[in-house]
Amino acid sequence: MRQTFLLIPILLAGCGEKTAKPSAPPAHAETIAHESELLKLTLTPEAQRRLGIGLVRVGGGSATATREVAGEIVVPPISANGVPVNSTTNLQQIGSQQAAADAELARASAQARLARIALDRAASLVREEAGSVRARDEAAAALAAAQAALGAARQQRRLLGPAVASLGSQAVLWVRASVFGSDMGNVRREAAATVRTLGDAGLPRSARPVQAPPSANTVAGTVDLYYAVDNRDRAFRVGQRVSVDLPLAGQTEGLSVPSAAILRDIHGGEWVYQKTAPDTFVRQRVEVASESGGRALLARGLSVGAQVVTDGAAELFGTEFGAAH
Repeated sequence: MRQTFLLIPILLAGCGEKTAKPSAPPAHAETIAHESELLKLTLTPEAQRRLGIGLVRVGGGSATATREVAGEIVVPPISANGVPVNSTTNLQQIGSQQAAADAELARASAQARLARIALDRAASLVREEAGSVRARDEAAAALAAAQAALGAARQQRRLLGPAVASLGSQAVLWVRASVFGSDMGNVRREAAATVRTLGDAGLPRSARPVQAPPSANTVAGTVDLYYAVDNRDRAFRVGQRVSVDLPLAGQTEGLSVPSAAILRDIHGGEWVYQKTAPDTFVRQRVEVASESGGRALLARGLSVGAQVVTDGAAELFGTEFGAAH
């Protein structure tokens, strides 16, 4: 009974107090769909101003059809008949072969100089009527043989490519793009490709098509195409993996949004934040067909006239997952 009498005053005192009404939070998250972690964000106007939310309406658009393939940075050969140097090249063996070719080139150059001197001497003796025509003709034949050997030595050296020590300082590098044989007929071989580094926010670079010895991977069923890219700023390294967008015949139609509206998660999923009601935003999955000039062409995911977030999209992403308040 003592405990009962002690609780009554406490309960009465609690009932007599007025509870202050809490203010509405600036952001509220509510689960609305079957997608894991997909939430509906309701933001107050003040929260939207603080996050710098900017909106744009989805419209139609078109772009040149492209196909993204894997690429590798390689070193172009010196001559048209040379083979590019790639990450699988045995540089130690190439360096040894280059040293032997340089020595052979130096020897052939010396032989050609000696043959030229011998011919000039024989011709001078014939003019002074102190030598034989036969000796002059033999000297001329020896010079021709020496010059042929010199030409062969130069060509052999060109086939071995630039010196191993200078591979990392080439002003122009090539990109080897691996294309499936079934797609070769759709690739516009005369048009430039776009090269992008992996995991980097750097600007994409244009690469012009070049002629190279034919190569392919019979196991993977791919054919190699080569493109030249400017490397005067040393942005690429030999063996580096890159992404190559190859131009295809025809145009791709779809919905166009600013690239700033596209968000990508750690799994490569592509999303935008769509305004579905006043002060309400929902993360919507989309599929990007291509990107060019700051615009993204969507293959699916939205409808014409929908409002998506451009400025502040990353802040909304952080708000949804608790990284911003």
